Amino acid sequence: MTAAVSTTAPAAPPAPGERRHLPRTDLLLLAVSIAGISLSAPLISATAAPALAIAFWRNGMSVAVLGPYALWRHRAELRGIPRRALLLAVAAGVLLALHFALWMPSLRMTSVASSTALVTTTPLWTILLMRLSGVRAPRLVWLGAGVAFAGVLVLTGVDLTVSARALLGDSLALAAGAAAAGYMLLGAEVRRTVSTTAYTLVCYATCALALLAACLLTGTRLGGWPAGAWWQIFLLMVTAQLLGHSLSNRVVRTLGPSVTSTAILLETPGAALIAAVWLGQWPPVAAYPAVGLILLGLVLVARAERR
Repeated sequence: MTAAVSTTAPAAPPAPGERRHLPRTDLLLLAVSIAGISLSAPLISATAAPALAIAFWRNGMSVAVLGPYALWRHRAELRGIPRRALLLAVAAGVLLALHFALWMPSLRMTSVASSTALVTTTPLWTILLMRLSGVRAPRLVWLGAGVAFAGVLVLTGVDLTVSARALLGDSLALAAGAAAAGYMLLGAEVRRTVSTTAYTLVCYATCALALLAACLLTGTRLGGWPAGAWWQIFLLMVTAQLLGHSLSNRVVRTLGPSVTSTAILLETPGAALIAAVWLGQWPPVAAYPAVGLILLGLVLVARAERR
C-alpha cells in the first residue's frame, strides 16, 4: 500500500482569477497509478503464499530493482547521510514492516473492501499523531476525521455480525494504518535533508530485513510455491510498488498533493470492485455506506490540507 512520497514541491498556484489546467498526460498517469495500487489487496488475497513471505519478497524485489540505480547515482549521499536521519530512516523501515505484517494477514481474515478501507485511515492517524506532537489541525480536518471514524464504526459493526475472525482482520488493518502513519511522519522528517531515492533504499532495505527476521522467527516458508504465486508477487511489486506509488510521486509536482492524495483514495472502491469481479468477494450491503463515509471523511481532510 505505502511507498516513498516525492520531495518535489508542488506546482505553483495560479494567479488570482486564473483557472488552473491539469495536464492530461499526468491525469492519465494518475489513473494508471490508482489502478496499480488498487490491484495490491486483491493480488495479496489471491496469492497462494504466506502473507509475511509476500511482504518480504515485495520489498526485497523492490530493493533489488532500486538498489543499483541508487548506488550508481546517490552513492556519495548514501555514505554521508547524517546519523539522526539514518536512524529515523531505519525506524521508518521498521514501522513499514509492521504495517505490512499487520495489513497483509488481515486480507486473509476479512474482506478486501473492509481491509482496504480501514488501512487507508492512515491520514486520520497522522492527524492524531501530529496533534500529540503539538501541531493543531483545522476544524475541517477534525470534521473529516470524525466522519471517517463513523464509517469505521459502521464497518466494524458489520464485520462483527459476520464473524469474530473478520473483526480481528479489521483490527489488524486499522493498526496497520496507524503504523503507516508513523512511517510517513518519520519519512517526512528524513526527506528534509535526504533525497527520496536514498531514503527509499534505506527504508525498504530495513523493511525487507525486518520482515525476513519475522519470517525466520515464525517459521514462515520463503519458497516452494507454485510458479503462479511467484508471478503474482512479481506482478504485485511492478503494479503496486513501481507503477502505483512511483507514478503518484511523478505526477504530484504538477497535479499537486491535494488532487493526488484525494484521487488515491479511490483505491478503496477500486480494490473492492476488483475483488468482487475477480475473487467473488461481494461485501455486505451495509458495508457500502461505511466505505462511503470513510472516503468522504478522507476527502474532507485532503481539502483542509489544501486550504
